[in-house]
Amino acid sequence: MADGDRLPEKMTAVAISTPGGPLVLKPERRDLPKPETGEILIRVHAAGVNRPDVLQRKGAYPPPPGASDLPGLEVAGEVAALGEGVQRWAIGDRVCALTPGGGYAEYARVHETNALPLPAGFTFSEAAALPETFFTVWHNVFERGSLKGGETLLVHGGSSGIGTTAIQLASAFGAYVIATAGSAEKCAACLKLGADRAINYRSEDFVAVVKEATDGRGANVILDMVGGDYVGRNYTAAAIEGRIVQIATQGGAVASADFSKLMVKRLTHTGSTLRPRPVEVKAQIAAGLEAKVWPLLAARRIAPVMDMIFPLKEAWRAHERMEEGEHIGKIVLDVG
Repeated sequence: MADGDRLPEKMTAVAISTPGGPLVLKPERRDLPKPETGEILIRVHAAGVNRPDVLQRKGAYPPPPGASDLPGLEVAGEVAALGEGVQRWAIGDRVCALTPGGGYAEYARVHETNALPLPAGFTFSEAAALPETFFTVWHNVFERGSLKGGETLLVHGGSSGIGTTAIQLASAFGAYVIATAGSAEKCAACLKLGADRAINYRSEDFVAVVKEATDGRGANVILDMVGGDYVGRNYTAAAIEGRIVQIATQGGAVASADFSKLMVKRLTHTGSTLRPRPVEVKAQIAAGLEAKVWPLLAARRIAPVMDMIFPLKEAWRAHERMEEGEHIGKIVLDVG
């Protein structure tokens, strides 16, 4: 292992002391992780907060084998040490990275192929808001969903980190974007980001609005993190040959749907989870992002929507903010 300045033996991290509410997130001292072959050690300056972190805190989303037990799926910082065989990065490089866990800490290790350079002009806090949502949206909307310019994307939860990213990317690549959100303020935020139509799901029927907005054709791609009774409604809202991509089931994992619509419309209903995927798969997604999306970030044609930033030791406040459901965009931890 090669490192720059002598590294400390210990670091501050925020761990899950026991499954439960936000206050179970406790700062503690940990040994520094050591990068293995092909891995880099990142001196973390900022870490993103995501809904899977909340699920893990509650005991509902265990880390995959070999991953840190600490929460945190995305970080930004500087390369502090290199494992054997690392070729792309050098000590001191500024990077952001997708991690399988361990982001709520002063240091985190990640495979070198799952890291990307900080986009020009980005702060560490902004960069820490990129990996989880951009990897997720790129893979699910553009690779699995095959969204093309001129098609219609319906994105549920448009004001979330995933939603704000999907709106911007789909709009940048020439799609017509419809987003659902739960308040007038959130709908306005979606429109400001580039959505062509925003639907307040508390007062409007998204199926009817999608049909109206598309002259009866429906949405070509639907990005859904709700599940439950949205499944059947998505089938109705989808266009012929439509693609529905499931990335979460916040409204319930069990659904009742009329599968005749799936057959008659020749729909594709697929889905994925990102965290357990092999590093090689994540490396392919990273390569696509660097080629197609990083230039848009560097030009500020798109940027993460930042909600609030909390100190690492107050990660519990970040989780409270997320569970309140009032946030618009990304919640980030300032690690220092």
